[in-house]
Amino acid sequence: MKRKNIWYGAIAILLAFSSCGKVAPPEPVGPLPSERQLAWHELQYYAFVHFNMNTFTDTEWGTGAESPSQFNPTQLDTRQWAKVAKEAGMKGIILTAKHHDGFCLWPTETTEHSVKNSPWKNGKGDVVQELREACDEHGLKLGLYLSPWDRNNEHYGNPEYVKIFHEQLRELLTDYGELFEVWFDGANGGSGFYGGANETRKIDNKTYYEWEKTTAMVRELQPNAVIFSDGGPDIRWVGNEEGWANETNWSIMRRDEIHPGWPRYVELRSGHENGTHWLPAEVNTSIRPGWYYHPREDHQVKSLPRLVRTYYESIGRNGNFLLNLPVDARGLVHEKDVEQLVALKKQIDRDFAHELAQSQQIQASDVRGNSKSYNAEKAIDGNKDTYWATDDDITSASITLKFNEPTEVNRILLQEYIPLGQRVKRFAVAAEVDGDWKTLHEQTTIGYKRILRFNTTKTSKIKVDIIESKGPITLSNLELYHAPNLLVEPTISRNREGMVSLSVPDEKVDIHYTLDGNPPTPSSKKYQQPFMAPMPVTIKALAVNPVNGKQTSIASGYFDIPKKDWNVVSATKENDTIVEHLMDEDPNTFWATKKREVTIDLGQAHELKGFTYWPNQERYPFGIITHYEFLVSIDNKDWKSVATGEFGNIANNRIEQKITFNRTKGRYIKLRALRTNGTDPRVSFAEIGVLTAN
Repeated sequence: MKRKNIWYGAIAILLAFSSCGKVAPPEPVGPLPSERQLAWHELQYYAFVHFNMNTFTDTEWGTGAESPSQFNPTQLDTRQWAKVAKEAGMKGIILTAKHHDGFCLWPTETTEHSVKNSPWKNGKGDVVQELREACDEHGLKLGLYLSPWDRNNEHYGNPEYVKIFHEQLRELLTDYGELFEVWFDGANGGSGFYGGANETRKIDNKTYYEWEKTTAMVRELQPNAVIFSDGGPDIRWVGNEEGWANETNWSIMRRDEIHPGWPRYVELRSGHENGTHWLPAEVNTSIRPGWYYHPREDHQVKSLPRLVRTYYESIGRNGNFLLNLPVDARGLVHEKDVEQLVALKKQIDRDFAHELAQSQQIQASDVRGNSKSYNAEKAIDGNKDTYWATDDDITSASITLKFNEPTEVNRILLQEYIPLGQRVKRFAVAAEVDGDWKTLHEQTTIGYKRILRFNTTKTSKIKVDIIESKGPITLSNLELYHAPNLLVEPTISRNREGMVSLSVPDEKVDIHYTLDGNPPTPSSKKYQQPFMAPMPVTIKALAVNPVNGKQTSIASGYFDIPKKDWNVVSATKENDTIVEHLMDEDPNTFWATKKREVTIDLGQAHELKGFTYWPNQERYPFGIITHYEFLVSIDNKDWKSVATGEFGNIANNRIEQKITFNRTKGRYIKLRALRTNGTDPRVSFAEIGVLTAN
């Protein structure tokens, strides 16, 4: 009905323009967005909050057998969540009101498995209501995630549960004010507690939940809310949880082909050029490896370069960016997550601080009816409701901006006027440099927003060539920026051979370093290429922006003897893991074995004074050594135990462990696991090293 209304409205506009002699706007092309979808597009960036029973059981998917007594945050403060989101530049928060384990964060009448039977606030609390009030206080929108799958409910799989699910949805839609998004997960059916049955239940996820009735309820009670699932009906999953859309990203899809758990999910990354419905992509990822908070991931919060990349590969590729914040067991967004959110906000603000296109000269190769209503200036007037348009038979044209003086640029932001549909299929961006045109980018779709990054170019003109479009061009916005270099601490690494590499994400940033333990300065040796460091060495490095002299704090790394001559003694191949991974100088790889120890030949004897151990860094780690014994031998026959003890809190703090002992000469070392974390029979080694006294 909404699409028909938009179509009839467009017809009325066309008739009005023809009757008064004005140039009519282009006719719509393809599926069109609804008013609620248009409003959603403008949000761009908002938070996902995974906080529920899993936070307290240290899992990602609970079984449903958990007790409400386990939910007991000690400092829960939804205002802190809202404050963090607001200061990060986000426009809203979506909360997991109920995850697959079935525990409800509001005092629902449908089940006893909720906050009303938890010790938190003596069963009188309501997380959803507290977040509603916090969002209102900070000017944020609220969305709610409700898992259709319920591993706790005894009726799951039967029609009676569908009534319960619909009633839970009705409570959320009627009791907590206006919602901007209702989020349905695609995970449906499987093993669970199910009231004590402890069995596997399967459902037809196309029909079981009565999706038409579900959608109708949302439309009736929250008419402005968009509905998310794998295939909408309003917003689609982007087909991965890593935080990116394809460079080609249509906001339209053949929606009727899609259903929860759709096996052709990779198509969600690009959409369908011949789509039948407006179904734009929401790009979701977590700021940590997991969706829920796990102390063991405190050192794995996404880096600033990774978050910046995600921003450009989501918002910059015609998607919205949904960034998950796993609230911890205190009930707070963790300090390390906050730190990175603030860093991302500052960097994006710097990247888009000064818009360069407005007030410049601009012209187009074709203007619709030669009318001022559709001329090139409409693309740089800052008004989202105006646009440059071409005549009906013109689907390939260019728009050229001329600077008053040569100007450095490295970002371009383009937007189509999507109320009339998405139409650009292929375009290119070029700059005039010394009288010649230089191609900066060749791309496909634009949609609501497309942001391209390219090397800084000093130019007198920028030209956008729309090479192919489904209909007359409607470009509503063209912005240009000169973003500063991305300045972060250098990464210092060394391979088994002893070759050292220093790196930063922005190749235009300089790196200066020292090898003598003294702090580097901008006058220290400049890094040019990898170099050998065959002996124990402390490397210190900083990054310097050559444009303005700004510099980072100092990064430091200690490297002992290289491992090129090391060999694992009597290793067995198990589970296709590679034994060399435990000594490849990369803690993100690992070797696992059912043996409780590993023996390494160092190639020659050394004076040893300690060892290092990196635990498994996988998202679901196993076999982490908690209690150890370390032994040294000259001949691999007579062994001396030099250190025994515990790696304190290693399962929750998976960083490099350094253990020292009295100087001992040896060629062979043995690390023995006296005890490991968890029930997996294997022992895992991400990296082993030694500390020498040579």
